[in-house]
Amino acid sequence: MARRPLPRVLSSGTTSLSRGRDLARTAADTATDVLHPLLTIGRGLRILASAGRRRWSGTPKDKRGPALFLGAACVLVVALVPYGPLLALITLMAAAAWQGRDRTPVKTGPSDAETERLGSLYEALVPYFSIPEDPNPLFAHGGDWDKAFSGYEFDEAGRITRLHIRYPAYFTDGETASRARIEALLHAKSGRGREYLFDWDEEGNQLDLSVLAALPTGIAAQPFVTSPGETVLGFTDAGGVQRTLPVLEGDEPRDVPPVIWRTGPRSTEPHLLAVGQPGTGTSTLLRSVALQALRHGGDVLIVDGGGSGDYSCLSGRAGVLAVECGPTGAQATLEWAAQETERRLIATHRARESGRPAPEDTRRPLWILLDQPSVLAHLSVAEGGPDPLAQLQVPLRHGRPAHVTVVVAEHFDHLELLNDAVWQHTRARIVLGPAGIQQIADVLGLPPHTTPTAQMPPGRGYARLGAGPVHRLQVPATPDPYDEATNAVYRQAVLELLPDRQQGPGRSPGKPLHALPPAQGSAVDASQIPEVPAEAP
Repeated sequence: MARRPLPRVLSSGTTSLSRGRDLARTAADTATDVLHPLLTIGRGLRILASAGRRRWSGTPKDKRGPALFLGAACVLVVALVPYGPLLALITLMAAAAWQGRDRTPVKTGPSDAETERLGSLYEALVPYFSIPEDPNPLFAHGGDWDKAFSGYEFDEAGRITRLHIRYPAYFTDGETASRARIEALLHAKSGRGREYLFDWDEEGNQLDLSVLAALPTGIAAQPFVTSPGETVLGFTDAGGVQRTLPVLEGDEPRDVPPVIWRTGPRSTEPHLLAVGQPGTGTSTLLRSVALQALRHGGDVLIVDGGGSGDYSCLSGRAGVLAVECGPTGAQATLEWAAQETERRLIATHRARESGRPAPEDTRRPLWILLDQPSVLAHLSVAEGGPDPLAQLQVPLRHGRPAHVTVVVAEHFDHLELLNDAVWQHTRARIVLGPAGIQQIADVLGLPPHTTPTAQMPPGRGYARLGAGPVHRLQVPATPDPYDEATNAVYRQAVLELLPDRQQGPGRSPGKPLHALPPAQGSAVDASQIPEVPAEAP
């Protein structure tokens, strides 16, 4: 019996079936594209109808009658208005199209590249946050990074800008060396060239890493809104201090958080030490302090050990007692400052014994600014003379009740030449320019909570006042106004803040300054010191 052949449709194989499925799929896609507006409007009408039904169900029964009457009145008004029905239909279609638009949820979570970066960072932290005895380790090779990283943010380049890390309780987060290892690793893995802030929460075993924005460098010297006894050292991050100052950055007013140093008899940090490398802004800081001291009516003595002439703009100005650049002048000036401190203390003590207020001249602030004093000390010792820095012991030890403030600026290479009195009594410290974490910690007493960068603008560094926290710092631009290589706008700002020239030698009229006779064997020339008899008791 002969076999009957199969139907042609079945014998032709899957070619015809696949072609038919492709044609049907193409037709469906084309119809979807053509009918997409109608589908969107239909979906919107369904959403509006559902919303109206829910609203009607939620309306109390006693208010449904007035609602129906109000709706009928609106329909009647629309029907009577010219082109009213057409406008109502257009409005209804637009509302339906808006409600029925495609609301595809925005993709959340990291991308593939960001996931790979987080996984790499997790694997790098495993040797530091895990021990073999842990039965359920939070950090393990091949583990899930999302259990340890509960929050993260990335910039446009795919680099981490914020990261929240949970770490085991047995990690020694109270040891500085352990923290430093983690911070160095995160700095290297998250991207160099940026400054990171590390916020350790020992109680919760959590670490927050965030990228800090650059501090403003366009704020020039200007009359800051401060009280007498307050000196603006620079500006810092908003979360570091609880105060802001109105300033002008260029021509734009803004409020910035300042680092304010308070001096005077009630100050806990009466003297300041600034350390940096050449070109990092220590001279800029001293000029800024001098201008603010002169603005508040203080007397200023300047000893320029570098002899660069950066303070020549202050020579002969009202309130500037002297600007010395040589070892002989520095020795005489500092010896006079020590005697002036003693005189103020004696006059204040006698006034208090007699029940009278301290004389006015003893309450006038006296500022002693020394830039690179180790150079003058070396030259003086090489010439067989005494060390000028030895004369600083009296102003440093007893300057606070006598309204005497000492500011010393020195380079890292010459710190060992500073005597113990400077290190002991300068409780306000500043480090400017690029420096290692250990160098910063040696000067400030604490390492910064951020990662110092290799490149810093002039005047950029860290500050610590006494036992307080370490702040990032940007000193206001205060260049030498006679240096034509600097910004002309900044130079003009400094010139506007300079006091007027004195009328003749000595001090400006109306501001007497007493001086004690020079001690036995002193190098001070009494004829060069203005002497005014003290007031009768």
